[in-house]
Amino acid sequence: MRIGVLALQGAFDVHAAMLRQLGATAVLIRKPSELHDPEGRPTLDGLIIPGGESTTFLKHLERDGFFDALNTFVRSTPTFGTCAGCILLADDVQHPPQRSFAALDISVERNAYGRQIDSAILSAPTSLPGGPLEMVFIRAPRITRTGPAVETLAERNGCPVLVRQGHLLAATFHPELSTDTRIHQLFLNLIRGQQTNLIQDQQTDQPTNQQTSPRYP
Repeated sequence: MRIGVLALQGAFDVHAAMLRQLGATAVLIRKPSELHDPEGRPTLDGLIIPGGESTTFLKHLERDGFFDALNTFVRSTPTFGTCAGCILLADDVQHPPQRSFAALDISVERNAYGRQIDSAILSAPTSLPGGPLEMVFIRAPRITRTGPAVETLAERNGCPVLVRQGHLLAATFHPELSTDTRIHQLFLNLIRGQQTNLIQDQQTDQPTNQQTSPRYP
């Protein structure tokens, strides 16, 4: 499985190391041309948008059509956004408002838990198997609204901190800074589920009088 990590800022190397630990191939993405092949097909099975500073991300993405390329990519290919990546995926960004991909039906408030000095490491219940989840918050956003198709997988003081909607996953904290690999494994499982659905769709579309082998993406 080939997973890209947007390598413009943030702890992208730590994300990549955790993916490799779980048996995936991690690819650092620094140019929009690395997202699709010349025919427009994704070169990756999934993408992680790491933490950092979301306004700085946007400045980097202004070059060479990178924002538009990512905007197209995240609408069809599994994508996991952490902290600033969560902000970029959100449909609505406040405090202050800013541009985003508007792919995930949530509202977020930037820097909602205070300054860098107010960062925290917490443990909280999650619907994932394996007990409480360690969460590293660094100038984290707060999810203030989730749409009807969004599933909340973990909360902090009643606010969602880990959510999933279809092929999208987002966390307001930094799972890569924990030794707990469950969230990255969840993302890999999400990708496998998407691939299985694609194979089933391909089989359904085949004429009933033909015998064909499934093609794996």
